[in-house]
Amino acid sequence: MSQVLKIGITRSNNKKIEEINSIEVLANKGIVGDRHFDDYNDPYCQLSLIESENIDYYNTKFGLNIPYIDFRRNIITKGVRLNDLVGKKLLIGNVKVEGIDLCRPCRHLTEMLNQDNILKEFLRRGGLRCQILSSSNISVGDKISIID
Repeated sequence: MSQVLKIGITRSNNKKIEEINSIEVLANKGIVGDRHFDDYNDPYCQLSLIESENIDYYNTKFGLNIPYIDFRRNIITKGVRLNDLVGKKLLIGNVKVEGIDLCRPCRHLTEMLNQDNILKEFLRRGGLRCQILSSSNISVGDKISIID
């Protein structure tokens, strides 16, 4: 079953991500309380997901133990291939979202994790940017399903 494994937000750019159990999301605005929340938010900045399996692969390959939440995405998933979901609509719990684009790793993530190989290793494993289409709450353990 595809599900939400972990959730994280931060109120300010360049600050540590705080792990929490649930978030409130507003359609086309983002996550209430997150650094990217905005009344007229770009769909690329509303919600980001990353596969726990890709983080596990990276940690195993390099003998590391970097926590999921430190990869700076809002939702860590389990059991879903995010790369296949660009242009698709999903339900995360009761929230309808659309996959907009793949997340590409950035220099900032490289610096935050102190790992020079992040850009190369996460080029096609960095996650999915989503536009939020309906307002509700998302919690750890919520089911993720593809609706079209």
